[in-house]
Amino acid sequence: MQLEWGTIIALVLYFGVLIAIGVGSYKKDENMEGYVLGGRGLGPWVTSMSAEASDMSGWMLMGLPGYAYLAGISAFWIALGLILGTWANWAFVAKRLRVFTQVLHNSITLPEYFDNRFQDKQKKLRVSSSVFIFIFFLIYTSSSFVAGGKLFNSAFGLDYTTSLLITGGIVVFYTLVGGFSAVCWTDLFQGFLMFFSILIVPITAMYYMGGVAPTMARLNSISANYFSLIAGADGSHLSLISIVSLLAWGLGYFGQPHILVKFMAIKSSKSIPQATRIAMVWVVISLFMAVTVGLTGRVYLGDILKGTEAETVFIRMSEDFFSPFIAGVITAGILGAIMSTSSSQLLVTASSVTRDFYQPLFNPNADPKTMVRISRIMVILVSLLSMYLALDPNSMILNIVSYAWAGFGAAFGPMILMSLYWRRMTMNGAFAGIVVGGLTVLFWKNFLSFTGIYEIIPGFILSLIAIVVVSLLDKEPPQEILDEYDEADRNYHME
Repeated sequence: MQLEWGTIIALVLYFGVLIAIGVGSYKKDENMEGYVLGGRGLGPWVTSMSAEASDMSGWMLMGLPGYAYLAGISAFWIALGLILGTWANWAFVAKRLRVFTQVLHNSITLPEYFDNRFQDKQKKLRVSSSVFIFIFFLIYTSSSFVAGGKLFNSAFGLDYTTSLLITGGIVVFYTLVGGFSAVCWTDLFQGFLMFFSILIVPITAMYYMGGVAPTMARLNSISANYFSLIAGADGSHLSLISIVSLLAWGLGYFGQPHILVKFMAIKSSKSIPQATRIAMVWVVISLFMAVTVGLTGRVYLGDILKGTEAETVFIRMSEDFFSPFIAGVITAGILGAIMSTSSSQLLVTASSVTRDFYQPLFNPNADPKTMVRISRIMVILVSLLSMYLALDPNSMILNIVSYAWAGFGAAFGPMILMSLYWRRMTMNGAFAGIVVGGLTVLFWKNFLSFTGIYEIIPGFILSLIAIVVVSLLDKEPPQEILDEYDEADRNYHME
C-alpha cells in the first residue's frame, strides 16, 4: 500500500500540471492558426523540447531499452541513426520550412503547404497527404496507447484495457481543450521529466552494481555477441543490410508531421540555431542513456524478461531502486514520453483531416469556430480508433513505431526536401512522391518484410525517384510558382 500511495501522489501532481496547462491554454486558441500552430509564437526552448519530446515517445523509455535488453549494444545503431537524422532535420529543414510555410500564404499544416507550394487547384496533394497522415498516425498513436497500457499494467497491476482508457482519457483532455499551446507547454514540462528519468535509472543501477567498470565487465560476460556491435538479438551476426536498416531510422525525420509542425511554429527562424543546440544535447544524452537502461537491466535482472516483457525493464528497475514517490515521478516521466507524442500526433491528424480533407471537399467556406469544433471532434474519433488498434497487450511498441515511422518518412520525407530545395519540382512529381512512398511502405511491410530490409529504405528511394522522374517528364512549373519559390528563397537567405 505504501508503494501505491507514494506513486499515486506523484502521478496526481503530474496529471494536475497537465490539466492546468490545458485549461490555461484554452482561450488562447480561438482560431485554426492558434489551435494548430499556437500563433507561430514558440520560443527556442519550447520549440526544441516540444519537437524532441513529441519525437521520443514511449518507445524511447520502453521500446528502445527493451530492444537493447534483448539485443545488446548493437541497439546503438538505432540511436546513432536517430541522432544523425535529428541533426540533419534541424540543419536542413527547420529554418527553410519555417520561412517557406509563412511566405507561401501562411500555410499552417503540411498538406496546406504542399497545396500552396504547387498551387494545386485539384486539391489532390492535400487530400492524398491527409489520407496517409490519418493511416500512419492511427498506427503511431496506437503505439503510445500500448505503452501506456503496459505501463499501468506493470506498475500497478491494473487491467490492460483499463490502463489504456486512463492513458487515452488524459491525452484527449488536454489536447482537446488546449490545442497546440497546451501540447507544446506540456511537452516542455515532460521533456525535462523524461530527461531526469532516463538519467537517474541507469546511473543508479550502475551504482548498485559497483560502478561502470564492474557493470561493463558483467555485460561482457553475458556473451561475446551481446557485447558486440555486429551481433543480432538471436546471437547471430548482423548483416550489412541489418546495420543499414537500423541506421535508416534517421531518414524518417524529414517526413514526421508532428515534428515538422514544431519548426513551422517557432516565433523567429533566427531562434533555430539555439533551438538546434538544445535539441541535440537532449537527444544525444537521452538516446545513449535509453540504450544503457536496457544494458544495465540485463545485468541487474538477468534474462528473466522474454519477448514484449523486455519493454518493461525501465519500470522494473525504477520500482526496485527508488522510494514510492520517486518511482512515481519516474513513472510520470514514462507517461510524459507517451503523452507528449500521442498528443502531438492527435492534433496534427485532427487538424489535417479537418483543414485538408473536410474543408476542401465538404465545406470550403467553413468559419474558424466551425473548423476548431470539427478538429476537436476528430481528436476524439482518432483517439478511439487508435485505442481500438491498441487493444492487443502483446503488441511490440518498437515494431509499431517502426512501421508508422517508415510510412511518414517515405511518403513525406523526399517531398519535403525536394519542395524546399528543388525549384523545378512539379505538382505531379509531388503527388507521385507521396503516393509511391506511402504505398511502397504498406506493400513492403506486408509482403516483403522477409527480406530484412527496413521498409523506409525502398519507400524513401522510390519516392525520391518518382518525384524526379515525373517532374522532369512534366512541363516546367508556371512562372507564378517559380516566382513564389524565389521569394521564399530570398526570405530564407535574408533571415
